[in-house]
Amino acid sequence: MTAALDRIRVGSAPDSWGVWFPDDPRQVPWERFLDEVAEAGYSWIELGPYGYLPTDPARLTDEVARRGLKVSAGTVFTSLHRGPSVWEATWDHVGRVAALTRAMGAEHLVVIPSFWRDDKTAEIIEPPELTTEQWGHLARGTERLARVVKDTYGLDIVVHPHADTHIDSEEHVERFLDATDPALVNLCLDTGHYAYCGGDSVKLIRTYGERIGYLHLKQVDPDILADVLGNGVPFGPAVQRGVMCEPPAGVPDLEPVLAAAQDLGVDLFAIVEQDMYPCDPDAPLPIAARTRRFLRSCGV
Repeated sequence: MTAALDRIRVGSAPDSWGVWFPDDPRQVPWERFLDEVAEAGYSWIELGPYGYLPTDPARLTDEVARRGLKVSAGTVFTSLHRGPSVWEATWDHVGRVAALTRAMGAEHLVVIPSFWRDDKTAEIIEPPELTTEQWGHLARGTERLARVVKDTYGLDIVVHPHADTHIDSEEHVERFLDATDPALVNLCLDTGHYAYCGGDSVKLIRTYGERIGYLHLKQVDPDILADVLGNGVPFGPAVQRGVMCEPPAGVPDLEPVLAAAQDLGVDLFAIVEQDMYPCDPDAPLPIAARTRRFLRSCGV
């Protein structure tokens, strides 16, 4: 019998319902997402793109509570590598998301670096590699964001390594961690994105365990990934090809990842995020329900 992993709290996110944008005709309505995520057996959710779910705290509190749901985190995209000139615009957006996240009783804000490709056209808009100066901007800007978010809203930021961003591979993730203050900046380890970029999630947890503050659970299809990488396919089109797949069909194996996370001895959220944009609106619910059953078989 699989040992209970009692330090890990499982949830899901709008991403697993094909939601990438606040408003898009190809996405399921937010009411359907909330209904179905509860039906699939999850009790925790993330807010997803700001504006997808209602942004009035009283209304959103009512909507999630009557479905037996709670919010684990909000999410923001930032371009802090561009230096102090972007701070004002960054804080304008982050502040709105953080306020709603705090109002929903959550304690985490997931911070994703901006893409160096356009997320809709896949056009390359910035060099994939940062300069030394830009790495400095990224590290200091993230620390500043962490301090202000904590002081203003009481939230902990967790930075999400992501394909087609400047924090992606093992080399870049370790450089970022080594450049930032552990007292301020921790990671949201996304098992799928890290595998997509060649990283080993178990190794990262064992090496930088004190920096793991949050988990996103997903897997990649190794055959599709090999084709994607071999042909330089951008992340968006790769998702449309099905590069992120339903567990346990892909990599990494999630049982060792969850066991390593449990061994850290701290409470962690593990939020399922199976990128599926765009998708048939009837596809997410059965996948989400099967994934929840699979995770129960892993002990969570």
